[in-house]
Amino acid sequence: MGLGKTVQALALLAHRAQRGPAIVVAPTSVCHNWVAETKRFAPALTPVAFGDGDRAATVAGLRPGDLVVCSYGLLQQESRLLSGVAWSTAVLDEAQAIKNPATKRSRAAMALRAEFRFVTTGTPIENRLGELWTLFRFINPHLLGSWRRFRERFSNPVERCDDPAARERLRRVIRPFTLRRTKNQVLAALPPKTEITLEVRLGPEERAFYETLRRQALERLADGGGPEEKRFRILAEIMRLRLACCAPELIAGGASIASAKQEQFRATLGELLENRHKALVFSQFVSHLAVIRRHLDAEGVPYQYLDGSTPARKRKRAVEAFQAGAGEAFLISLKAGGLGLNLTAADYVIHMDPWWNPAVEDQASDRAHRIGQTRPVTVYRLVAADTIEEKIVELHRRKRDLANDLLSGAETAAALDMDEIMRLLRE
Repeated sequence: MGLGKTVQALALLAHRAQRGPAIVVAPTSVCHNWVAETKRFAPALTPVAFGDGDRAATVAGLRPGDLVVCSYGLLQQESRLLSGVAWSTAVLDEAQAIKNPATKRSRAAMALRAEFRFVTTGTPIENRLGELWTLFRFINPHLLGSWRRFRERFSNPVERCDDPAARERLRRVIRPFTLRRTKNQVLAALPPKTEITLEVRLGPEERAFYETLRRQALERLADGGGPEEKRFRILAEIMRLRLACCAPELIAGGASIASAKQEQFRATLGELLENRHKALVFSQFVSHLAVIRRHLDAEGVPYQYLDGSTPARKRKRAVEAFQAGAGEAFLISLKAGGLGLNLTAADYVIHMDPWWNPAVEDQASDRAHRIGQTRPVTVYRLVAADTIEEKIVELHRRKRDLANDLLSGAETAAALDMDEIMRLLRE
């Protein structure tokens, strides 16, 4: 979140450099940043971008002081090769990437052999306590016990019963192994940040279209089905409603209906550009970004673009170009570029659609509001009034961040369940 996690990790890696080669595993979008930051802050280390050329030869030639920078995708692909190395230090950056222990990615991370393990993340718990268990399984496998034991002692009592004693026990167990740095600790080095919710009122035709979709969703979900099938169907229906809030044209039958949110975005961005500001524009939906791109192309507004399909080298060029002044806006899909990037050339952030977890949005906003930013940063959230988007934002207010609770002592709430999600459709 722009609080110096990379520099702190590099200090540790430099301290342990002579013990043998080390590895950093990071999202593809930030691997180039690790190489650049290593050259800048830890010249004693030799960064090795893993992936180009003969990978086996690269691994065979590693020496003390070498720092292999590897994407999570390549870690999974080359798990057998990388797990055969005796690493002095293994760092997982944005370690929430391994939060699901059943995935091949998580298993590949667990297979790494390292004398010392370290993880960095701005969101150690995005949804459930089980994600924290997975992180500790990597850095200290036996600390929290087996998954079954963890659920009995901590997960079920905290998430289902809001048991303060269980929460405090877990906090005491993990405290010696966590180092937390918050924005409050570095406020002197950061300009102010202002967050503004822009309420978007749907027009009559758009409102009628949305209401029709909502009623159709309830009718389809009344048919029953097994728990897993129903969960999938609920999320699919909610996805349709969220897309309709972004732009009706993203849903069949809505192509001819004007979008109030798109009108608001165009007015907001136009005003920013008139006053010589630059903006990061986030959406969870690539199809939504495509609508925005068409508008910018038609208006001749220069911009950069990044989503999950953007190759690593092209990501690097786009980030460097934007930082150098090429582009008035940077369109970014939330999952592909919501973390790890330094985009301080922008002083405005526009979230086109709200995500369930506000911590993920905060991570994205901090691409601009981070150390190195010299101007005040303004964050706009475009929310369609009287829709499921507004209810998601209300959830942000009602539910406290579980990670913040465990790390600093605030109250907590249970994880979001299907009954609560269904209420978003009915109410």
